[in-house]
Amino acid sequence: MSWEIHGDRQGGRHGHGRGDGGGRSRRMFDGGELRLVMLKLIGDAPRHGYDVIREIETMTGGAYAPSPGVVYPTLTLLDEMGLIAEQQSEGFKKRFAATDEGRAHLVENAEQVAALVSRLTGLAAEHDRVGWNRAPVRRAMANVREAIQNRLPRGEASDETLYEIAALIDEVAQKIERLK
Repeated sequence: MSWEIHGDRQGGRHGHGRGDGGGRSRRMFDGGELRLVMLKLIGDAPRHGYDVIREIETMTGGAYAPSPGVVYPTLTLLDEMGLIAEQQSEGFKKRFAATDEGRAHLVENAEQVAALVSRLTGLAAEHDRVGWNRAPVRRAMANVREAIQNRLPRGEASDETLYEIAALIDEVAQKIERLK
């Protein structure tokens, strides 16, 4: 089964699934697996959303990075479930720590957590083996998309702002085309 990076999808090959190389893609995480991985990381050390994304990307050797559009709603859900709680932090980024209930949930699910961590670190070895590393580019593209969506609420941007954003994107595209 092949994996592709897109939002919370993975590129490369992984030992789960059909194994016939049929080209069908599958989400990196099913059900509550991403919640459990994020809870584990936040249980290890208080983090904000971008830290979670970077840590998962590091664990996979750059082979996988969940999108902000998946991570931030999951943080909200974990908070609403009482498994994490926002801590006081500097700046605008919300930093979360695991609650007692969250740590107990990790203990109850220790076997699944270990399997998920093993899956993620296994991706790093596979990534190194095939030499595939597009994750940072796709993550950066997702960050640009997220920044634009946050900066441009529906109907509130002036034409001048839209033209400035388009010019910046065009400039980056031209620089990429000229890379050797």
